[in-house]
Amino acid sequence: QVQVVESGGGLVQPAGSLRLSCLASGTHFNIYTMGWYLQARGKQREAVAVITDDGKTHYLDSVKGRVTTSRDNPKNTVYLQMDSLKPEDTAVYYCVAMRRLEEGGYAFDSWGQGTQVTVSS
Repeated sequence: QVQVVESGGGLVQPAGSLRLSCLASGTHFNIYTMGWYLQARGKQREAVAVITDDGKTHYLDSVKGRVTTSRDNPKNTVYLQMDSLKPEDTAVYYCVAMRRLEEGGYAFDSWGQGTQVTVSS
């Protein structure tokens, strides 16, 4: 069973950049699709970016062009590079390990504890 831990959150000024990391422990990290979700105060959690086991990426429309996710399988780590940050990006960001199911869809095997990103001057 994989476990994930996020890091890299903090306070950043508008238009600034931040890189989040998600370190996975356990085995077979390379078979997991890894997702980044955000949850702003008072709102539902939503997917920001996903990177599949073979490196395909998908992004929330509102972050396209500003956010890039990547993975380093030998290091069991996935990254979320966020540029041109806006105050509305303020949220808790979560990493999740997603296992593809034979019947379709994914099982969300492990969520991290989240890391706070605050964009403010």
